[in-house]
Amino acid sequence: MAKPALGRGLGALLGDSPIAKPPGAASTSTGIPEAAPADDARERVQRVPLDRIRPCPLQPRKDFSPGALRELADSIREQGIVQPLIVRERDGRLELIAGERRWRAAQLLGLAEVPVILRQADDRAVLELALIENLQRENLNPIEEAHGYAQLIEQFQLTQEEVATKVGKSRAVIANALRLLKLPDSIQTNVREGRLSVGHAKVILGLATEKQQKVAAERILKEGLNVRQTEALVARLQARESGSITKLVPITPLTRDAHIASLENRLRERLGTKIHLRYAQGKGALEITFFSDAELERILQVLGIGPD
Repeated sequence: MAKPALGRGLGALLGDSPIAKPPGAASTSTGIPEAAPADDARERVQRVPLDRIRPCPLQPRKDFSPGALRELADSIREQGIVQPLIVRERDGRLELIAGERRWRAAQLLGLAEVPVILRQADDRAVLELALIENLQRENLNPIEEAHGYAQLIEQFQLTQEEVATKVGKSRAVIANALRLLKLPDSIQTNVREGRLSVGHAKVILGLATEKQQKVAAERILKEGLNVRQTEALVARLQARESGSITKLVPITPLTRDAHIASLENRLRERLGTKIHLRYAQGKGALEITFFSDAELERILQVLGIGPD
């Protein structure tokens, strides 16, 4: 798979961050103690007070799982922060460019200071970097992703083609994501929280009015309809609107084995991450999602798998 393209200057922002080390005696001109000078001055890992750092308002990710943050905090308690946060100076404080999950986990632990790398970046570069970092790690839900694309277009006057090039996606992917923002807020919330899939949302968009869209979403949630069944529902709603039919007949919902669903939930609680279990007639697959090397290491520890 081809590596997603980075916008101009983002490669320098991301860099190859060195592992944080204990603080040293030297300090920068801003009074921040240095920890691990590298060949490039931009790559020096510094330890700074946690309360000097603030989140970035341009961060497209808004939802952070409390359970996943607690697991990350446990990992940091044992291993420390392996990958420094990336920050920029802003109005006398340090603003996050990358690493908000680590910053939030450090707050849970009550850490006094954290390792950072100080970079120079304007708002556009920061938004591009945050969007790309989250997309590559699959951290964003579909609505957050769509808002990130919309912000690049509206705030920095980029075209859909330009956004697609910067994030390594096709223009069709960008256009389809942006269409989700045309849905009513209640439906967007259901997509954001995973109760409705993007497939469901795309089918619902085929309905002309907000009222119809809400009716369809309510039936999907109530009856547990899959995407194919949702297509049939939407077709019937459209036919009723045109006067072809006057009554909606029930659609047989797709049921799922309660034991499989229960096992999937238990695995999700045990491992503290996204789990998808597919099973049919004694065969299937188990998919475990992780978003960083540290999280993979934590999951392996939970499974009792140590280093070689």
